[in-house]
Amino acid sequence: MRTIGEDYVATVEVKRSKFIAHLVRYDAFKYTQEQLKREHPKANHIVYAYRYLNTFDQTVEQSSDDGEPKGCAGVPALNVLRGEELVNIAVLVVRYFGGIKLGTGGMARAYALAVKEVLSIAAIVPYEKQVRYTFETSYVDIDKMLYQLKQVGIIRFEREFKADGVRWSIVATQQQIEKMQGLGFRSMSFAHLSNNGS
Repeated sequence: MRTIGEDYVATVEVKRSKFIAHLVRYDAFKYTQEQLKREHPKANHIVYAYRYLNTFDQTVEQSSDDGEPKGCAGVPALNVLRGEELVNIAVLVVRYFGGIKLGTGGMARAYALAVKEVLSIAAIVPYEKQVRYTFETSYVDIDKMLYQLKQVGIIRFEREFKADGVRWSIVATQQQIEKMQGLGFRSMSFAHLSNNGS
């Protein structure tokens, strides 16, 4: 299985219709969908497909044709993701109709082409299971902690500022956690909250 670490956009044109494909991490799917609806109020369709692993490591899939003929948009996009064995990602394709009908076969090929185009520019990486950990530090250690997180490439974290210190919640691979502990935070107590396939 494979995934992405950042988001990508690519555009293809087929018989004057424009297809703008957005490849995003699954946890950014809802936000991206709402943003695209605001940014493209005149778009004819915003088709999507996604695949992610749930807490039981089962693959969950979903797609939407968003008004296109059934099975001619979302499913072809999803099939590309399946073929590349991608997980924890979503693709959203904004379509502007160019005045020339593509037919059902042409439409399916166009949506698949848009997804393949955005995948061609994406940095695809091996999927590593991520887990959520929580721990606490003093206020004095905030800058040090931020530096350590950056050093090992952990970008997903939340902080809760309490009276007696800071409660951190991070999402990272086990390898990243071990690296961080090896960089001077050996005494830090990590509490394993839950497995998280995101």
